[in-house]
Amino acid sequence: MTAQPRCPSCRHFVFLDALVCDHCTAELGFHIVSRQFYGLHAGRVEIDGMRWYPCSQREWSCNWLVREDAPAGRCFSCRLTRTQPPADDTVAMEKLASVEEAKRRLLLQLGDLGLPIVPWNRQRGGLGFDLISSLSTGSPVMIGHANGIITLDLAESLDDRREALRVRLGEPYRTVLGHLRHEVGHYYQTVLLTDDASWTRCRELFGDERASYRDAIKRHYSLGAPADWRTAFISEYATMHPWEDFAETFAHYLHITGTLQTAAAIGIRLDAAVTNLRDTDVQPRESYENQSVQQLLSDWEWMSQAFNRINRSMGQGDLYPFEIVPPVRVKLGFVHDLVTRAPLSAEEQFAAAFALEAETA
Repeated sequence: MTAQPRCPSCRHFVFLDALVCDHCTAELGFHIVSRQFYGLHAGRVEIDGMRWYPCSQREWSCNWLVREDAPAGRCFSCRLTRTQPPADDTVAMEKLASVEEAKRRLLLQLGDLGLPIVPWNRQRGGLGFDLISSLSTGSPVMIGHANGIITLDLAESLDDRREALRVRLGEPYRTVLGHLRHEVGHYYQTVLLTDDASWTRCRELFGDERASYRDAIKRHYSLGAPADWRTAFISEYATMHPWEDFAETFAHYLHITGTLQTAAAIGIRLDAAVTNLRDTDVQPRESYENQSVQQLLSDWEWMSQAFNRINRSMGQGDLYPFEIVPPVRVKLGFVHDLVTRAPLSAEEQFAAAFALEAETA
């Protein structure tokens, strides 16, 4: 089920991070199971016979609702954060708020795709997040993934710092959500590849991930990407090691499906009679679960061109400054097959996660 970003009081559009409706000033809470906003009355709301309350992190801009039996009064997303700055480090906590917003968006998309989300404190290797500020600790924070835990430097939420790194590293795109989508790709490679045949096919497409990662890092940062990298990879970073190629491809799958889902939810389509692009309209779908990767990428080819033109009309760079060459299309097809084999709907996914945590609430 796609999120329904409308105020329950006045039905005006609201963004997914809204705490209050800008139009009618109703106080809002987001219910992740139904993907709907609810109005808060006396600091709570009753949904299907159960009381839900604002997350205890609401003062740091979390707008998700918490079931009355949830541990520590924190929402599902906030409970996935294993490490965060101390509460008295208000500067770091302000950065945490913007990173957590990106994380909530990520989790909603993972739920929509039916991907398994098992919390770090319920299963070894489960999904969790260490969100640490290098500006507070005074030491570097290595962005990465290890055994289900995604580590992110909260300083990446600073536009000037992130842009400086993007330019220095020669990247066409660098966002907090992009980092999260890339790192969760590492996590799902270990979760979704469950048999020898899948691993064999994965190695045919991306290379053998058992190759030395340390040597790959040294080679990449001393020599850079091969001159012909665009013929087979989605980005320069993807050339470093097979792990990174898979994670970059997975991240782009999330970029593409997430943007098309949003376009579908707000009714964007390309009229063939007006644009003269092709014989039929281009109409994005909210889900491509039952569609081929060819349909997905065809829709994206046309829609991304339109989005790029819109960005340029505002004097901005391209929304999607990447080229999807045939080998990358095949890799995206592999990811599409993995994702669409996921067993749970969004409702079942979060209901199962809640039930799992409620056992020890």
